[in-house]
Amino acid sequence: MLKAIQILGSSSSGFVSQIWRKGHSPLAFSSSAGARTRISTTPFSPRGTRCFRANRVYATGSKSESNPDAVSSSQVAVQSAGNVRKIKFCQWCGGPTKYDIPDGEEKMRAICTVCGKIAYQNPKMVVGCLIEHDKKVLLCKRNIEPSFGLWTLPAGYMEIGESAAEGATRETWEEAGAEVEVLSPFAQLDIPLIGQQTYIIFLAKLKRPHFAPGPESSECQLFSLDDIPFDSLAFSSIFVTLNLYIDDIRTGKLNFHYGTIKKRPGSSASDMCAFSLDHHLLS
Repeated sequence: MLKAIQILGSSSSGFVSQIWRKGHSPLAFSSSAGARTRISTTPFSPRGTRCFRANRVYATGSKSESNPDAVSSSQVAVQSAGNVRKIKFCQWCGGPTKYDIPDGEEKMRAICTVCGKIAYQNPKMVVGCLIEHDKKVLLCKRNIEPSFGLWTLPAGYMEIGESAAEGATRETWEEAGAEVEVLSPFAQLDIPLIGQQTYIIFLAKLKRPHFAPGPESSECQLFSLDDIPFDSLAFSSIFVTLNLYIDDIRTGKLNFHYGTIKKRPGSSASDMCAFSLDHHLLS
């Protein structure tokens, strides 16, 4: 179940530069093996203002949503790179907590004033599938918030006791009613400022040509690459993933991508107008 997602990519062959180009493949990549590539061309922007620079993609716009998980540095760990929620009570004994740096550590933690246990907050793993079928990709229209009515890849939070691939196939069944065979990993995308998420997406194929919307989806549909509804995508992670895939298809080589999506402070996971793609690597 995909409650909140954002994405990235990956590369091992040098620096990558990105610019807008007119058409359905907004991310066009050019790389150089040993040196940073600079692009000064004024980018084409069909909607909003999106600026692509060497090894980094920026998106800006007027839309802004507050992030309910955002917490001021005076409340919690100022050393932390991402937002963490305020823990007021111990999950083990229910006692009140205080924020301090435990012995031998460097970050602020919520420490129970009764039993002394430390509450650690760890990243969330989001897993999903990019399903290829007859040169088309399968998208689901969300039937829940956030981003109700917008299109996404079937994906969601990994459960305890399952592998990333198992979680991706489960989420695909739950959201798209599709049985799939995982082919290979495609992208790992880190989103430190939105719940410290790591997004892992796999390339997959349908075991049989059948799919149907689950409870969290109102529609499921196969889209050709030229017909992907980029104006109606649910998350910046999906936007980036699909563009990386399209670029790979058009260059004739599917890569594994890694990257970091940096959200603008205060923006929500579903805010499509406030992010940058950093440290894009591919192999």
